[in-house]
Amino acid sequence: MEHYGNFKEELKQKTDHAEKVIRLWLPKEEGFAKTMAEAMNYSMCAGGKRLRPVLLLETLRLFGGDEKLAEPFMAGIEMIHTHSLIHDDLPAIDNDDYRRGRLTTHKVYGEAMGVLGGAALLNYAYETMFRAFELAPGNERVIRAVRIMAEKTGIYGMLGGQSVDVENDGKPLTKELLDYIYEHKTAALLEASMMTGAVLGGAEKEELALVESAASNIGLAFQIRDDILDVTATSQELGKPVHSDEKNNKVTYVTLFGIEEAARQAEELSARAVAYLEKLNRKNEFLMALIKEMAGRRK
Repeated sequence: MEHYGNFKEELKQKTDHAEKVIRLWLPKEEGFAKTMAEAMNYSMCAGGKRLRPVLLLETLRLFGGDEKLAEPFMAGIEMIHTHSLIHDDLPAIDNDDYRRGRLTTHKVYGEAMGVLGGAALLNYAYETMFRAFELAPGNERVIRAVRIMAEKTGIYGMLGGQSVDVENDGKPLTKELLDYIYEHKTAALLEASMMTGAVLGGAEKEELALVESAASNIGLAFQIRDDILDVTATSQELGKPVHSDEKNNKVTYVTLFGIEEAARQAEELSARAVAYLEKLNRKNEFLMALIKEMAGRRK
């Protein structure tokens, strides 16, 4: 994978910046609900690539705009994503003991607190994003951004995809149904990240549609690459159990098409994503490099 300049160093800088922003917006660990706040923060501070907040900020930079206004949304999208991981790991769903190299939330705080902490984190994400109005009272872009986040997170987005995934766990799946799950469970949050950045940056309607299409393609490519890594990577590399798809009898792109064909389709989807962004006639070389990296990642 070729990248311009010092891509890896720049990615680390941008990830570190996202990490600092996220930690500024976390709930305080105090009062009678202290344990819940601790459970929320345990998961939020477990590390991770922080791809969604980075994508949000870099898309905003593609269009211009107030970067400070993006910060509550950067924290919010990572809270939404982390909530989904907490709930995915629960015994009722994937029953995983490790996430990001350490014990999952329910293994540390108990199953009930895993359920409640995850739900609280999802709600707190919206509390955080609404605080953008304190920075820009009545800003129409903020209203549109919150609406995008809500739509891409709920029944017509991430949670809808998760429900279909759980309902069909262990059952034979067609490519059409698998694509629905991937497009909603995984791609929807990448769409939310990039579309929110675009809206906050002042994108026009036609530009926003191109961003959504690009994010949809990279989201599907990202999930296909995850399928491949579940077979080819080690748990040390991923920070979570491998072969979990096989353990849970999940149908993936690898089981449907094999590793080589799955990798080819991921590369094709990545190329489509780049092509959509190139139609914008705007430049953010780092964003382009990041999208290519996501489709070809090795961990």
